[in-house]
Amino acid sequence: MSSIILPRSAARSLSRTTSSFRSRPSRVATRCLHQSSSPVTASPLRHRPSSKSWAPRVTVPGAAMARRTMFIQTESTPNPDALKFNPNQQVLPNSIKSPFIEYLTPRSTLAPPHPSPLAAKLLNIDGVTSVLIGTNFITVTKDSATPWAHVKPEVFAIINEFMISGQAIINTIEDKAGEVGQEGTERDSLEYDENDSEVVGMIKELLETRVRPAIQEDGGDIEFRGFVDGQVLLKLRGACRTCDSSTVTLKNGIESMLMHYIEEVQGVEQVLDQEEEIAMAEFAKFEEKLRQHRGPSAASSTVGKGSLDYVD
Repeated sequence: MSSIILPRSAARSLSRTTSSFRSRPSRVATRCLHQSSSPVTASPLRHRPSSKSWAPRVTVPGAAMARRTMFIQTESTPNPDALKFNPNQQVLPNSIKSPFIEYLTPRSTLAPPHPSPLAAKLLNIDGVTSVLIGTNFITVTKDSATPWAHVKPEVFAIINEFMISGQAIINTIEDKAGEVGQEGTERDSLEYDENDSEVVGMIKELLETRVRPAIQEDGGDIEFRGFVDGQVLLKLRGACRTCDSSTVTLKNGIESMLMHYIEEVQGVEQVLDQEEEIAMAEFAKFEEKLRQHRGPSAASSTVGKGSLDYVD
């Protein structure tokens, strides 16, 4: 094994370094008694952690923040200007005896005895002319000049808002001045009355069991106005009131059935309100002016094979 030989100068420097390390006193890790101990204080920026109840932070997606909606079914009626909205729950309060209430003007939605905030908002839509609120459906009628594309979304939004929020659809206030603002606020005209004759009782029973369900399916209702000289006086409501086929419904449907079962019935007549009579008179004048403007040649030219007026 080979030995390492260091020069004398290197050996001297190494011995000096070693002796200096040995002569240096060791540090004492104790504190002198004359030093005052400073109290241990917490930094103002640091606080002892405290226990808090942990609650998970849930991020709600944008879709969940959307407004709640309910299922409202829309049904078409034989009247192209009337739609039936079914919210699948009761609409008319149980305190109202009549099976329907019809609002024909904005004033009627505020008048006693049954003002309706819902009908007021619906009649405020441009184009809406009447609102019929039934037991579990709402029929909205518009004018023929306004398309449903402009009316239907607003009607749906208003009905949805009332149904979800639980707002009162119809209120009841005392009618002190004798002002009746709505149609159909009295008791049900088809209800049994002990003062009715046998014939009237049979007419009401047939109307209640055979006619009313079909008319309510079409978004309307029916009123019995009397039986005079063999004629049954009826009033159509809702979608059936302004329907072009209402006359056909009365004559070919209701009249035929009543005359078949009750021999005392000789016919059925529709009772018109004053406003409806004026409207029908104005419409008749308008048709007469059109006929005169077209002339006999234009009128005869429209009657041909394939025309609605042609009879083979």
